[in-house]
Amino acid sequence: MLKFARRTFIAASVAMLTVGPAVAQEMGDDGLHKASWQRDTFKDLRDDLAEANAEGKRLLVMIEQRGCIYCKKMHEEVYPDLEITQMIEDNFFVVQINMFGDVEVTDFDGETLSEKDMVSKWNVLFTPTNLYLPEEVGEGLSATQAAVASVPGAFGRLTTYNMMRWVLDHGYDGEEPFQKFHARNIPAQQDAGKLNVYE
Repeated sequence: MLKFARRTFIAASVAMLTVGPAVAQEMGDDGLHKASWQRDTFKDLRDDLAEANAEGKRLLVMIEQRGCIYCKKMHEEVYPDLEITQMIEDNFFVVQINMFGDVEVTDFDGETLSEKDMVSKWNVLFTPTNLYLPEEVGEGLSATQAAVASVPGAFGRLTTYNMMRWVLDHGYDGEEPFQKFHARNIPAQQDAGKLNVYE
């Protein structure tokens, strides 16, 4: 009994040291989690893409909603991981869309709709859904048509990290699908204790 309790305490201590203390998540008036790396823009995706490119970053559109337990999981358990936070801050220009919001959004094809109508146009049914955009979007394409990856739902730290890495490496241009890329990288990441994969 004592050995079990000691192992549990040690494992918990290591986890706390790796992740750090729980970070209080700021909530906006819209009921959505607000992270410091999310951008407050006019939600014209063409302008957002141009600004992302100017900063040498990739545009990431996060579709979330009030009361979403999976959004909460991502914002409280995944995004605060130091490696993932650094990955986002260094490489992504993040725009948040409220699934049921009324703020106007201008799509790449020039159409302007409220957030809720835009999400309906995009046929997005789940939150969170992350749309990873390419550096250039063809004329007449919507965000969902242009996205190089559309990720619906909550995933663990390692899957989230590897998806971001795959996008940054232009894995979508190659022959190795994300699932194989992810599976190929897991053993080395586990051996390195990366992203608390032993939890």
